[in-house]
Amino acid sequence: MNALEIQNLTKSYPGFCLDNLSLTLPSGCILGLIGENGAGKSTTIKLILDMLHRDSGTVTILGKDNRENLRLTKEDVGVVLDEVGIPECLTAVQVGKIMALTFRQWDQGQYEGYLESLSIPEKKPFKEFSRGMKMKLGIAIAMSHHPKLLILDEATSGLDPVVRDEVVEMFRDFTREENHSILISSHIVSDLEKLCDYIAFLHKGKLLLYEEKDRLLEEYGLLLCTREQLAQLPEGAVKSQKASPYGVEALVLRAAVPEGGHVVPISIEELFIFMVKEAK
Repeated sequence: MNALEIQNLTKSYPGFCLDNLSLTLPSGCILGLIGENGAGKSTTIKLILDMLHRDSGTVTILGKDNRENLRLTKEDVGVVLDEVGIPECLTAVQVGKIMALTFRQWDQGQYEGYLESLSIPEKKPFKEFSRGMKMKLGIAIAMSHHPKLLILDEATSGLDPVVRDEVVEMFRDFTREENHSILISSHIVSDLEKLCDYIAFLHKGKLLLYEEKDRLLEEYGLLLCTREQLAQLPEGAVKSQKASPYGVEALVLRAAVPEGGHVVPISIEELFIFMVKEAK
């Protein structure tokens, strides 16, 4: 069973349209949703959670339509949104007591363990938390009721590099169980490159690319060459290009470049930038 299936999902606003989006997140995997601000990442996540009314399309979470048996589905889904919605007067200890009455599978021991490992103050009011501290508390809550699917919108935003690395490792540990999966959006592409099995590129509401991360890195590369050398490549080999003082950098299909071409590995971030420039 797939953890998440999105088919032909559409949502229009004045000046923006999430256009016919289709994605699948296999069980046991991590899918990274990459895009600039305004690309449609948060809209997609809110549609998955049925926080917005869709114009068309379907969303299936853990084998169920996301608009049916919503209470049962949410027991199995841990959510961290860009803004962690906790009343400002509450402390982490008080939040734990409320969540114990909210989720049937709430694990107070696990929650307290996350408070300690993430250095979250137990008795400070939420209004006094930094943005990074708020995100850490949101992550602790999302992971403490034994979810099968985590849906994370910019969950590593505001965290310092050391804590980000710890949180990424927590997410890796979570998906070591084969029925655990994660959908995560982030503008910190390096986190997603370390973490994800699948990558989806969104640009202005359209899906540019959806593929296994390792296959992307095997399929695409950067070719450093002159304009003359670029012109000699087979048709279809070059997907995008940019000039530099030292020649041309081209996004290419590795298999289409003749032997001897100076093709170097490309990062997911570089690949996304090339894809967006081509789309423009």
